[in-house]
Amino acid sequence: QVQLAESGGGLVQPGGSLRLSCTASGIIFRAYVMGWYRQAPGKERELVASITNGGSVIYADSVKGRFTISRDNAKNTVYLEMNSLKPEDTAVYYCNANHKIVANSNYWGQGTQVTVSS
Repeated sequence: QVQLAESGGGLVQPGGSLRLSCTASGIIFRAYVMGWYRQAPGKERELVASITNGGSVIYADSVKGRFTISRDNAKNTVYLEMNSLKPEDTAVYYCNANHKIVANSNYWGQGTQVTVSS
């Protein structure tokens, strides 16, 4: 019933930009904190950015000033605008929906590959 459909991943050169999208279905979108996580080979999955329904945002130190997270509740969609991409940004990026109150109401997208390489 719940689905997080991601798009926008791909191959980009260092310094380039990419925009990820995640559209949710089967949830009351505004009740969830939306986030983007990433996992590089051999590394733990880490939080990249998150955004509440009210627009409060959190960014990992490594992406501050380069990435922007936003959400459009009318479209049930969360975005991640990635600029000035570095090879270190290469990872599988996952969309996450985490209910603000209800425990175990936590959903993940399938992941989309972002590769930054020359």
